[in-house]
Amino acid sequence: MFNNFFYNLREANIPVTLLEYLALLKAVKLGLSEYKVNSFYYLARACLVKDERNLDKFDIVFAKSFNGIENNLDYEESTFDIPLEWFSSVAETVMTAEEMEEVKKRGGFEKLIKELQKRLNDQEKRHEGGSKWLGTAGTSPFGAGGFNPEGIRIGQNKSRHRRAVKVWDKRKYRDLDGGIEIGTRNMKLALRRLRNFARQGTPTELNLKQTIFNTARNGGLLDIEMQPERRNTIKVLILFDIGGSMDYHIKACEELFSAAKNEFKHLEYYYFHNCVYERLWRDNNRRHLNSSQTWDVIHSYGSDYKLIFVGDATMSPYEISYPGGSVEHWNDEPGKVWLKRFLDTYQNSIWLNPVPNDYWDTTPTIREVRRIMGGRMFPLTIEGLDDGMRELKN
Repeated sequence: MFNNFFYNLREANIPVTLLEYLALLKAVKLGLSEYKVNSFYYLARACLVKDERNLDKFDIVFAKSFNGIENNLDYEESTFDIPLEWFSSVAETVMTAEEMEEVKKRGGFEKLIKELQKRLNDQEKRHEGGSKWLGTAGTSPFGAGGFNPEGIRIGQNKSRHRRAVKVWDKRKYRDLDGGIEIGTRNMKLALRRLRNFARQGTPTELNLKQTIFNTARNGGLLDIEMQPERRNTIKVLILFDIGGSMDYHIKACEELFSAAKNEFKHLEYYYFHNCVYERLWRDNNRRHLNSSQTWDVIHSYGSDYKLIFVGDATMSPYEISYPGGSVEHWNDEPGKVWLKRFLDTYQNSIWLNPVPNDYWDTTPTIREVRRIMGGRMFPLTIEGLDDGMRELKN
């Protein structure tokens, strides 16, 4: 059974390794699953799922692999694993005092469960309306689409009155969407693909392995060996589009900026508006008083830097293609000239776009910027950032 579970996970493209599978078997052998289906489910998920995007696929495979196990459990054991006090506390939060008193008169939750099992055994067909059988649109305590102050909802996709004591619905969730905008934590995970560790600088860290070797070679006389700290040597230059239509994407850009500052020791950043021209700036409040010549920026940071543009590329076509097209000043050279200068200097360059890629083909300037970038435009999503980091690493 466990072997089939492992193969089913692999067939569902969940990246499970043999070592993780063996770790799960060892945990089961040690009794960590407590011989309960729910405990085994959480144990297996902890051992085998490394990416939250695979959680729903894991649930589907688990249900397929162990289908029917819960049905073979004894009724009393499966029903009362959760204390009745829990259901009482839930009921108290959604019912009035009068309704709670009515529940107590009927015998409480335990009596309700036993009555449900009895009616399941006796009922032979579907019912609609009425007050006894399992069905819809009635006043029975069991079913969906009706009303009862104390009931068990079965087969209804969401609550209507929020008065069901227990919900037994078919579990059906969507896969976590790899195309949604991402938070700082997930950004950090994606940015970690862009790593190249090396030991450079002043030796400040103990080299334990070499110290042991040196000491043994000296007959036990301590000989300490120090080494530079291991750091990510990747250098990154990020240019952020700011203002105008980018105001709608401030949160995503702030999260990206925060994640990048934590992941890269060598990080430089500047701002521009709509398209890059002859000037960039670091402080938006003082951009008219304190800006940098774009040529100086290009000459200040070597070609070993990875260049990332962040912007929606949504602007007037004149801003890209014609002198004087900028909406804020007279630019002697069109934006596409400056874009090409950056691309000629930095061979590893990408453009991250917070606009969903379904809209890219409908916006002429996005198509043009993507063409200038040689197709290296990626959406600011989990998968897009992941693909972008792979591109920069090539």
